Amino acid sequence: QVQLVESGGGSVQPGGSLRLSCAASGSIYRINTMGWYRQAPGKERELVANVISGGNTNYADPVKGRFTISRNNAKNTVYLQMNSLKPEDTAVYYCNADGLKYGYGPEVFDLWGPGTQVTVSS
Repeated sequence: QVQLVESGGGSVQPGGSLRLSCAASGSIYRINTMGWYRQAPGKERELVANVISGGNTNYADPVKGRFTISRNNAKNTVYLQMNSLKPEDTAVYYCNADGLKYGYGPEVFDLWGPGTQVTVSS
């Protein structure tokens, strides 16, 4: 049906940059919200940033001014440009997308990607 594929994770030094990508594929009728969440060891999964279909974006306070989320609707892809990375940003980053998929009729979906590791250390 619908799948999310993430890419772009890796290891960088503090102050470095990474760009995460998440591409949705399958029987998609419409995607409403796409976003990125992260989970660090010993912590709850938290919202990093998301963008709704109307273009409005939301950012968690710790990443404001450093991260930028964008979306290519034609490719069903969301990007997260991460600049000025800090050790506190180290986590597994998960893509999330919700919307409608083709079924017997339109059906709601709310999916998570498998996660991609981001490590920021000296």
